[in-house]
Amino acid sequence: MTDATHTPSDGAMLSADGMPLKKSLQIALRRQKLRALMLIAPLLLFVLISFIAPIADMLFRSVENDIVSETLPRTVIALQNWDYDDGNAEAPDSDVFAALYVDLSEAEEFKTHTRLGSRLNYETTGMSSLLRKTGRGIGRLDTDIYTEQFEAIDPKWADPAVWTVMMEQPGIAEALPETASAWKSWQRIVTNKGDVLAEEKPEDFVYTTLYRDLSTQPASAINAYGGAEADLLKAADSAVDGFETVSLRDEFIKMDKDWADPQVWGTIEAFSSPYTAGYFLASVDLQLTPSGIEEQPENQKVYLLLFGRTMFMSMVIMGSCILLGYPIAYLLSNLPLRTSNLLLILVLLPFWTSLLVRTSAWKVLLQQQGVINDILVWLGLVSDGDRLVMINNQFGTIVAMTHILLPFMILPLYSVMKTIPQTYVRAAKSLGATDWTAFWRVYFPQSVPGIGAGSILVFILSIGYYITPELVGGTTGTFISNRIAYHISSSLNWGLAAALGTILLAVVLLLYWVYDRIVGIDNVSLG
Repeated sequence: MTDATHTPSDGAMLSADGMPLKKSLQIALRRQKLRALMLIAPLLLFVLISFIAPIADMLFRSVENDIVSETLPRTVIALQNWDYDDGNAEAPDSDVFAALYVDLSEAEEFKTHTRLGSRLNYETTGMSSLLRKTGRGIGRLDTDIYTEQFEAIDPKWADPAVWTVMMEQPGIAEALPETASAWKSWQRIVTNKGDVLAEEKPEDFVYTTLYRDLSTQPASAINAYGGAEADLLKAADSAVDGFETVSLRDEFIKMDKDWADPQVWGTIEAFSSPYTAGYFLASVDLQLTPSGIEEQPENQKVYLLLFGRTMFMSMVIMGSCILLGYPIAYLLSNLPLRTSNLLLILVLLPFWTSLLVRTSAWKVLLQQQGVINDILVWLGLVSDGDRLVMINNQFGTIVAMTHILLPFMILPLYSVMKTIPQTYVRAAKSLGATDWTAFWRVYFPQSVPGIGAGSILVFILSIGYYITPELVGGTTGTFISNRIAYHISSSLNWGLAAALGTILLAVVLLLYWVYDRIVGIDNVSLG
């Protein structure tokens, strides 16, 4: 028989295949780790897709605000030269309205102005209807006067092929900066329609920007251009001084007088950044306004109240589950196995019943004409005219959620208590301890890990519940999660919903950290 390893003359141990033993062990260990990684890879992928990615998306949505800068890019830049002065501000000058004209002409084609209106309407009421109305009327502004006058100078200006050749020339962007920018918008519009650029006459907003460039650019900039149709451009530059003009500022204000309101422009300016703290400010009853950060009106302060109510009621539900669940778990752990298993089935029975059915059952039991009130009236404890109000308030939410979450407290407690040897309590009694002393000083400390585990489960589950509070909570028993669900499904204010969810996540993590510092997460056990 030969050994699996041998030692060469240099003293290094080799494996049977002649490889150094140390290297061979490293390769074997690496393969083992790769096999283990492959086994858990599906789980890691599942956690990444279903847990990490949604949380990351939620964190991003809570600060993301690029719809203003993407929909009104020129307007945002033009507004940098305009300052909002609360009470003294006026609407911007025509340069800003000219930028808005081009931006909304493109936005109306892609229907992005409606999304922009919905976003800004969260901050200033009426923005949605203003942008929708403007989108419908943007093509009816009297800017066709510029189109007609350019065509009167030379019919070539009506030829889309001439425009296409000229706008593709190098140096045109320096000579006609606004026109070149508007031409890019026109290209996107034509492409979106599936038409050919050289066959489609430009819209009026392109001619409007051409007039603005020729009337504001120095003659040297126009003369410096030497590309195709340079003579056509120079002839137009010489003629624009005699053009009949129209004020875009007056046109927009005539369409809707709200465009003269500085508050509208201040809102656009305040939320022009791609990222905003506005959602988080709204989550704590503040608001980002053109004047800065301000408190919400008193009748709109709701979120701090909901956060406080959610924390309070979750704590109460957790406490009631401890008070009700501890005796049950103690009884189950000390009964004979056959009996405890039968009773444990009753504890698990609610899991086999729909959550909606259980919650609806409590509505029947707790309402003023319900079973519990009928029994109390029959026993003479309350009069028929003074029936207790136990539904659509905090009491109804606490009762229903305690019933629903009680098994999540009993099971961790039972699993921990089942591992506590009864000999410890008997030994304490044999040494002279009373029943209470033996329980409090010997048994209870060993059951604390189960209390910790059950408390964490119940608290985290209750803080995020929204179905039960929605059905039995009324106006005083709803949680912050109900408001999050409302913004996701009804108001479609996903940014605010994401900010509320992020704050809720941060609160849970903070409480988890405090619990770890006080109790120690190592003391939590599921048995």
